Amino acid sequence: MSVEKTAREPCCSKLKMFLAAMCFVFFAKAFQGSYMKSSVTQIERRFDIPSSLIGFIDGSFEIGNLLVIAFVSYFGAKLHRPRLIGAGCLIMAMGSFITAAPHFFQGLYKYETTISHSTAANGTESILPCLTNGSLANDNEIPTVEIQAECERAASSTLWIYVFLGNMLRGVGETPVMPLGLSYLDDFSREENTALYMALIQTLGILGPMFGFMLGSFCAKLYVDIGAVDLDTITINHKDTRWVGAWWLGFLFTGGVMLLAGIPFWFFPKSLPKQGETETDKKSNILEGEQDRFIPDNNKHSTAPNQPAPVSMAVLAKDFLPSLKKLFSNTIYLILVCTAFVQVSGFIGMITFKPKFMEQIYGQSASRAIFLIGIMTLPAVALGIITGGFIMKKFKLKVLGATKLCIGTSLLSFSALLIQYFLQCDNSQVAGLTVSYEGAPQVSYQKNTLISTCNMGCSCSIKHWDPICASNGLTYASPCLAGCQTSTGYGKDMVFHNCTCIREAPLPFANMSAVLGQCPRKSDCDYMFKFYMVVTVIGAFFSACGATPGYIVLLRSINPELKSLALGIYILIVRTLEMLSWVLFMACIPYPTCCGESCTTDCLIVKRSLQ
Repeated sequence: MSVEKTAREPCCSKLKMFLAAMCFVFFAKAFQGSYMKSSVTQIERRFDIPSSLIGFIDGSFEIGNLLVIAFVSYFGAKLHRPRLIGAGCLIMAMGSFITAAPHFFQGLYKYETTISHSTAANGTESILPCLTNGSLANDNEIPTVEIQAECERAASSTLWIYVFLGNMLRGVGETPVMPLGLSYLDDFSREENTALYMALIQTLGILGPMFGFMLGSFCAKLYVDIGAVDLDTITINHKDTRWVGAWWLGFLFTGGVMLLAGIPFWFFPKSLPKQGETETDKKSNILEGEQDRFIPDNNKHSTAPNQPAPVSMAVLAKDFLPSLKKLFSNTIYLILVCTAFVQVSGFIGMITFKPKFMEQIYGQSASRAIFLIGIMTLPAVALGIITGGFIMKKFKLKVLGATKLCIGTSLLSFSALLIQYFLQCDNSQVAGLTVSYEGAPQVSYQKNTLISTCNMGCSCSIKHWDPICASNGLTYASPCLAGCQTSTGYGKDMVFHNCTCIREAPLPFANMSAVLGQCPRKSDCDYMFKFYMVVTVIGAFFSACGATPGYIVLLRSINPELKSLALGIYILIVRTLEMLSWVLFMACIPYPTCCGESCTTDCLIVKRSLQ
């Protein structure tokens, strides 16, 4: 009596090594992409470009995807998939290095300020913010010409093109990773293990954005020209709206990580044995192959994944359009594409500009907003992906069950997104803009409201934003506009004294002094922000729960030969919709443009005061 032993899969089989490599490359590309998202505000400030243009730059990733993803998904499925993924990783690494290149071509960052840096003999700065010489009218006439000249220089600057091209190159390199990697894994793994493997890849991939946003938070606290300037002479800190962090440093680091992630894929074979296939199965497959020599061509079965028949590029190209026609005749696939349209329309703007939204609505610094996204939202996404994959495996859900799970989680996540719309704070209290100098509420976009009786004789410039926080809780656009007479301290520690405008406001104040920086928001805004973060985390969890079931529905509802093409076309459509979303966003910029015909002296100061 003989007992047949079932073959056990080695703990370090090539399929599991490929799975580990896929986890790392998903981590690396998410690490790279999330850092780009976290650096949007820093890049916008460094190159002095409007939000519409930074949206176009960030959308260049989708442009790179659109150029090649359809061809890579179709032709790549017939070629050496692992090596194509390795080549894509190399291209993504090059894209990161090119993105960081403009920093080494630019001069030192110069932020606008009216504060001088003359130092007294005792080491403390002693300046007179409120100057009495000159006339206010002349001061208002000259800045208009100066700003127009600055606008023209910003419009003629081309260094942001490096960021655009580098990000687009990343989009080109990313195209083979998902369609070819997931189809390769699905071809050679057990059917019941596919959902768990995909959940594992996406979960470990979520660690990428977590570390990406944490790196973005760290770099945002470092001054952009770190190592090249004396930081003691800088009068702003990382909470100031003029601060620019060392955005370029993170791109060098993420590019190096991506370079390492692509190395293993150059050593994987073109095909692998099917997971769980025994030696008996292999011999039977060989015997069937020998028997197929005597079977007519029209009765032969399709070639096994691990023994692909050699085909020419001409045959592949000829079969491309019929494959597309077969793919789009699948009703379930078309429904999934329509679902992607709804999801992208709701999430694309929020994902990219979430840190900036937290800065402007809740008064958070760029580094803290990026850090909170990485430390709170992304773990919820990882837990959601694990939960979705666990539910699929635990209850052995088929296509119908996975579809119900996707619909339920999508409804819950969109409900959370709708709630966030009602969780907002009031504008910062800035004298002359959001409140009057007497403390009465107002919202003014007129430059003359910055002038009051308390600063009339100071000949202040109204085109610069040098915020100071007074003891009465009001923010003043500059020490001069606050009517401050003297100052002590140096750099970030400067304190302004004898500010006449502080006395004019009927608000309780300890003294007539003020410190550099914008005043914090009210305490109820902090409470609102905490509630906002709770709702955001819950919504991210439910949204992530439907990710793995969605991929399973996609893979199980199409012809196995079209898996790579289906994933590629699906991503292509999603990227196209993202581009359309960028077009709509660029047409709905909420702030006035500070260049061109609408260039005015009060444009920049109004924009920054509302943040």
